[in-house]
Amino acid sequence: MLILLDRDGVLNRDYPDDYVKSPDELVMLPNVGKAVAQLNARGWPVAICTNQACVGKSIIDEAMLGRIHEKLFDALARDNARIDALFFAPDPPWAQTDRRKPGPGMLREAMQRFRKSPAETVFIGDSLTDLQAGVTAGVRRILVRSGKGAQTQAKGLPQDVLPVTVAEDLPDAVNRLLSNVHVD
Repeated sequence: MLILLDRDGVLNRDYPDDYVKSPDELVMLPNVGKAVAQLNARGWPVAICTNQACVGKSIIDEAMLGRIHEKLFDALARDNARIDALFFAPDPPWAQTDRRKPGPGMLREAMQRFRKSPAETVFIGDSLTDLQAGVTAGVRRILVRSGKGAQTQAKGLPQDVLPVTVAEDLPDAVNRLLSNVHVD
């Protein structure tokens, strides 16, 4: 099984209408390190697939994004957790490529890298674009209610992204996966 994670709103706090622009602004969500460690212990590769338009908009550069991700990896390591790969799309919305969600590019890259089929892959995110990317890539989807997830669910999920499993947060999603609770 390959587990793909969105970053903002799944692993760390999402800033509505803004970006994580420095390591100081990266605030991890509760118990996400322990949840990722559980996936690692199962032997499942874990990768992040995240849109980072702040790079394409020249709000931060790739070096700063790298420092932000170093802090994220360090925070996860405190719980003996690791991310096996990180994919990011720097595209701004007005110049998006197939890599920027809702495009499936990053998800497909991850599946190719880890030699996993869509049937062996789950994408966990908090936004409609995450779900849309998952549908196009053909993978199972879990919507977490953390980050933008509660608002995404409250707006109503369109038929074309269903079925979707809804979890409270990443730890709940991981518990569902590990306890073999049905994940659509």
